[in-house]
Formats: sequence, C-alpha cells, structure tokens
Amino acid sequence: MAELKPILLVEDNPKDLELTLAALEQSQLANEVVVVRDGEEALDFLYRRGAHESRNTSDPAVVLLDLKLPKVDGLEVLEKVKADPHLRQTPVVMLTSSREESDLVRSYELGVNAFVVKPVGFREFFDAIQDLGVFWAILNEPPPRRNGI
Repeated sequence: MAELKPILLVEDNPKDLELTLAALEQSQLANEVVVVRDGEEALDFLYRRGAHESRNTSDPAVVLLDLKLPKVDGLEVLEKVKADPHLRQTPVVMLTSSREESDLVRSYELGVNAFVVKPVGFREFFDAIQDLGVFWAILNEPPPRRNGI
C-alpha cells in the first residue's frame, strides 16, 4: 500500500483555518494535516529546516497555500517549490480570497496546479475544501519519483 502523505495547509487567517480543518476532518481523510501560518514556516517544512528538521521524509500529497501570507507570500513559496527539482511535482493549490486577475495569471505562470477562490458562504467554502482534500489526497495519481527526484 502506498505511503499516506500529509496535507500541508498554509493559512494565517484563524477563521479560514478552523473551517478548512473542519472540512478536511469531515472528509474523513486519513492523511495528517500539517498547519503552518506563514510562508517562511511553509518553506521550513518543505525543506526540513528549523522546527521541521526532523519531520518524516514524505513530501506532502498537496500544499493548500494561501496567497496573502506574512513573512513570505504565497507566490514566493509557489515559485520556490516549482523551481526545485525535488519539490516541483508536489501539487500546490492556491487557496485565496483574491479575485485579482494578476494573482491568478502569476500563479499559473509559476506552475500552480489549481487556483481556488475561497467562496464567501460557509457551506460553499466547506464543500470546496472537502472536494479539494479528497481529490488531491485520494483521487489524484502523482507521477512516480525517479532518481531521488
């Protein structure tokens, strides 16, 4: 059986964080959800630095990434992930309240796998998160790793 990879949730808004965690829990995914609250900590997790130095070696099944983050913004995190040969195949879903076309265009230029605008309504937001979790953690078939990459 394939290794169960964690879901990395990068979110600084406490309300969005709470709703996202509740929706993922309701999906009954067995994947661990790792929460970080800024872009710097997301990079520390992905590169096994600082507080995340001794984490397990499995890269995330998916990174749910907020766009507007403290310290290092979501676009910079995305750029670093997609430029790194060891991380570029990790799916990144931009999960944001931004409806700015420039954010959407830039995200796709940098290689985002999906760009989801957070729905305003509670039920819509909840349903969107559940669908994202199930798709990326269960249904999506990632490419095989080759030569340690």
